[in-house]
Amino acid sequence: MMTLTELHADIDKRVELIRADHPDWLCRSGCDGCCHRLAEIPQLTEAEWTLLRDGLSLLPQDALQTICREVATLVEQASRPIVCPLLDQSTGTCRVYFHRPIACRTYGFFVQRDKGLYCKDIEAQVENGVLNDVVWGNHDAIDQQLKCMGEARELTLWLADWQGCQSSVDPQEPLNPYFRMAK
Repeated sequence: MMTLTELHADIDKRVELIRADHPDWLCRSGCDGCCHRLAEIPQLTEAEWTLLRDGLSLLPQDALQTICREVATLVEQASRPIVCPLLDQSTGTCRVYFHRPIACRTYGFFVQRDKGLYCKDIEAQVENGVLNDVVWGNHDAIDQQLKCMGEARELTLWLADWQGCQSSVDPQEPLNPYFRMAK
């Protein structure tokens, strides 16, 4: 069984190969289109959550409060797409980039066409012949590895159970009932 660290290394190799052949690849700092167009609340395995939780624990309290409020709002949001609560919208960067989930690491470099999980901007370049030599990674293989890494739950559920998020919300602020029931 592959560990999360080993899976990250495999993903990083694919990303490096694509970037080496295409230095102008769209997925890079400043490109946050996918973070603004999530079809669903991200699912994380237990191993991914452990890594993400470590990253969240390193954040300043105000950044953590913002994330927790945004996650609580997601629970009630029926419309799609959604904006990733880990995205710092003022800078267009991920607040926990080095601790981000697999879905974020693979997006734009791996494909699951049947689920619509691929970058439409890159696909448009492929169709126009700009990136027609790209060899995409197989996201189904990644999913098989993830199945061995513990229970998968929505990010909102992991955060609802996490004491760090529960204690980061201002006690004067009305707490989303979703977070209240997890205590």
